[in-house]
Amino acid sequence: MGRHARRNDLLLLDPYSGNLDMVSTVGCASPSPRLGHTASLVGNRMFVIGGRTGPDKILSDVWILDTTKNSWNLLQCGDSGFPPRHRHAAAVMGSNIYVFGGLDNDIIFSSFYVFDTNNLHWKEIPVSGYWPCARHSHAMVASDSQIFMFGGYNGGKALGDLHSFDVQKGQWTKERTAGRNPHARFSHSIFLYKNYLGVLGGCPVRQHCQELALLDLKLRLWKHVTLNSVGKDLFVRSTANVVGDDLAIVGGGASCYAFGTKFSEPAKVSLLHLMHSHDEPVKTQRKRTSNQNEGTNRNNIENSCGPQLEHAPNISEDESSHSDDNIPCLNDQSQMIALHYVLQLEKKYAKLGKDILKKFGWLDLGRKAYSDEGGVHIGFPVHQEFFAVFHERNHNLGDAFDRQNEGLFSKPLKRDKFLLNELSCSEALILLHEYGAIVLGDKVVEERKAAKSPLKVMTEAITSLIEHKGLPARLLEELPTRWDQLGDIVLLPSTSFKDSMWDSIAEELWSIVAKSLKAHRLARQGPVAATGTRDSTLQILVGDNGWVNHRENGILYSFDATKCMFSWGNLSEKIRMARLDCKDEVVVDLFAGIGYFVLPFLVRAQAKLVYACEWNPHAVEALQHNLEANSVADRCIILEGDNRITAPKSVADRVCLGLIPSSELSWVTAVRALRREGGILHVHGNTRDSEESQWIDHVSKSIYDIARSEGYTWEVSIEHVERVKWYAPHIRHVVADVRCRQIQI
Repeated sequence: MGRHARRNDLLLLDPYSGNLDMVSTVGCASPSPRLGHTASLVGNRMFVIGGRTGPDKILSDVWILDTTKNSWNLLQCGDSGFPPRHRHAAAVMGSNIYVFGGLDNDIIFSSFYVFDTNNLHWKEIPVSGYWPCARHSHAMVASDSQIFMFGGYNGGKALGDLHSFDVQKGQWTKERTAGRNPHARFSHSIFLYKNYLGVLGGCPVRQHCQELALLDLKLRLWKHVTLNSVGKDLFVRSTANVVGDDLAIVGGGASCYAFGTKFSEPAKVSLLHLMHSHDEPVKTQRKRTSNQNEGTNRNNIENSCGPQLEHAPNISEDESSHSDDNIPCLNDQSQMIALHYVLQLEKKYAKLGKDILKKFGWLDLGRKAYSDEGGVHIGFPVHQEFFAVFHERNHNLGDAFDRQNEGLFSKPLKRDKFLLNELSCSEALILLHEYGAIVLGDKVVEERKAAKSPLKVMTEAITSLIEHKGLPARLLEELPTRWDQLGDIVLLPSTSFKDSMWDSIAEELWSIVAKSLKAHRLARQGPVAATGTRDSTLQILVGDNGWVNHRENGILYSFDATKCMFSWGNLSEKIRMARLDCKDEVVVDLFAGIGYFVLPFLVRAQAKLVYACEWNPHAVEALQHNLEANSVADRCIILEGDNRITAPKSVADRVCLGLIPSSELSWVTAVRALRREGGILHVHGNTRDSEESQWIDHVSKSIYDIARSEGYTWEVSIEHVERVKWYAPHIRHVVADVRCRQIQI
């Protein structure tokens, strides 16, 4: 099993014979020992990208293994434009290798690169439209023209999101799925088998079991299988490769202060069995053999008959886990398999039956339920996969009920007394059998009338309008695909309807858009004015004025949206400030606005007193209104004008500098506002994701130098860095919590 160390061994596993051999390579050149790299096979060549050889030695090199000659070659590409990284993810699509994210010391990437293995050239894919957040220790896999990415770690928490990248369109999409989503994780493995995407292992490690999550890519439906490992395998940073109908899992493990270092032995799972198994436990075993070629003990995957996960894990289902491929035939081989099915139940069992079908995702929501002519039975539309599950289960139910008293079932099921949430897949099928349910071909097949989305309604109406007016169809490219809502105002993005031709049909156009989006008032966003007061340039299109009421985190914000800006992206930071305990604190907010942070400090954090500095008269008007509306006006002093002149001195326990892209012009003012004993500064700013550590160092050093120049003997430290949102591609809005403490002499 060796020890925890970086390696550059090249091993070849034969998953059928179970042999694991060291490969001897030709020549002297080979990659340096490393971890956190990716290895991608394209044709007869394996490309090893990046990784790290030490804590501060992060790599960007590309090594190519010619598997026909067993020879390594280091790609010489000079300044490739591909930054060093480890714990990134890679996926192969044709002759291209796509690489997303990764880690370089404290920098977490959201950049996306493609490596052309024909011309050996790197290219960064430009950010456009929706884009996943920065992450490392995630996993990617390619399927048809899509690349799927799941999970990872963003520096603050494990992620459980699933994204897909359409290679042809060059667009990312956050996938919407049904069923129970896999828990958030990082350092996991993913794989493809038929029309399923599988997610295995990772951190945090779940106690008692390892869960294999399977996503049906046709139905976008998650299902789960539990691997009950007697050997307590840790499928962390392991590799998972599909070979035929088997999943070969090699390597992985973790170091733990409490339990020491644990490595996982190689294992093999029969995926074919998983797709068609029900609740039967899979008999498992692991055997060790001696690798004669090396003369040392190595872990060996033994080839065996029947479905096995070798070494320990027993497999059982906690939810239905069946493929809609290879649907078993009925006993009557001449009977044709229908395209649509219904589950028929007596009317008195209809409610319970429907609840069961919905719980396990068997109910086909795209078709309507209906009753038979006599009204005695109800037919519920079900998916094809349920047909396979139901008939395969019923095939053996007769014998099963005969053996019920012999302990096959832990307890008899009673129709009138059971908790739906505690019902297992097998128990649900047994209950349906007890209810007298049968599956029939659906002769009615009445599709539900799909409701048109607001976007579709708007697109159809505007298409008709521009055709009637004789305007070019290219204008449709400027229709928005998303919009925001503030109070009862629907806000269109500033990039929509930009062509001057729209002005000729403005009155009809805005009426159609408002009606399509069911908006009482309609507006189009504009950039924040490049003035010191940062005025809003929002344009009202339908409606009389821009004054809105917006409630957020239990706090009421009222303001004129045409004169004052408002940011949704700061919600997480407002909530963070609201959770502070400021009962005995005096707070100075140097950029109060309409009360973005002033109100959370007063209403939620219960600050004793807040000084609110603001020089936009429209924002001051809104702030006064909001203090009264939230009943906190008695604990706030508004200081109108330039904060460098109006801000109080030596009074604050805490100072908020909530201005982006930079609040640096008021750092001296902030230091002067703190009590002589010190306090906390919440310094907002924008920085490139690759330069975040430099920005933090700059903040710390600058505050220290300012304090010294003001005659303070403070110890200055960064207590926390909050990553609030992505402001632009590779530009992040961050907040540094700077602690200033007086040094006792």
